[in-house]
Amino acid sequence: MKPVYKRILLKISGEVLAGEKGTGIDFSKVTDVCKRVKKCVDMGVEVCIVVGGGNFWRGRSSGDMDKTRADHMGMLATTINSLALCDALEGLGVKSRVQTAIEMRQIAEPYIRNKAVRHLEKGRVVIFGCGTGNPFFSTDTAAALRGVEMGVDVILKATNVDGVYDSDPKKNPDAKMYKKLTHREVLTKQLHVMDSTAASLCMDNNIKILVFNLNNPDNIVSAVTGEDIGTLIE
Repeated sequence: MKPVYKRILLKISGEVLAGEKGTGIDFSKVTDVCKRVKKCVDMGVEVCIVVGGGNFWRGRSSGDMDKTRADHMGMLATTINSLALCDALEGLGVKSRVQTAIEMRQIAEPYIRNKAVRHLEKGRVVIFGCGTGNPFFSTDTAAALRGVEMGVDVILKATNVDGVYDSDPKKNPDAKMYKKLTHREVLTKQLHVMDSTAASLCMDNNIKILVFNLNNPDNIVSAVTGEDIGTLIE
C-alpha cells in the first residue's frame, strides 16, 4: 500500500476515545487508533493530530456557567486526551510530541509553528492540545487552523458515522450520504460536518476534508492510501 498524502491532520472526537463506556478513556480504543497511526507513519506519512475533549467535558452543555470558563475547561480536557494518545504512540515506538495552545510547560511543549513543522519533518507525530487557545472556537476550527499552518494535504475527520449525510442517519433511515461535496455546499446546505468557521477556513485555504467512520480504526489507513471511503470535501 502506498499513501496518496504526504502530510495529514487527523481530527479525532473525544467521544471516540471513550469507546463503549461513553465517558473517560478506553485505553484499548486509544491503542487501536494509535496502531493505525503507526502504520501511516511507517509508510512515510507525516501525521499531526487534533483531538476533542467531549469524553470529559462539553462546553456547550455547561448550563449557566460562564462560556469562556466552560471552554477553558474543555481545552484542559483535550490536553488529557492528547497525553493519552502520546503515551500510546510512544508505547508502540512512535516518537510523539504534545504541543498546547495554552502554556503548561511542565507537561507539554507550547505551540510553536516552526518547531511543530520540524517535528513532522523528523517523522514525529505532533498532537495539538487546547484547541486554538481561545474560547468560542471549536476543536474543528483548531483542526482547520493547524491544518493550514502545517500545510497538510488533507484533514481526516474521524467520526462515528460513515460520512456526510443530508440529514441525521440516526433519526432518518432514508438519509442520503454524499460521496463528494464542495466546501461551499457544506456551508450553503448547512451540513453539520464541522462548524462554519472551520469549513470557511478550509475553503479559503483550499484544504481537503475527508469525513469517515472511526468505529473501524483501519479506515485511517484506508483514507491515507486513497481507498473510496467516507465523504470527500474539496
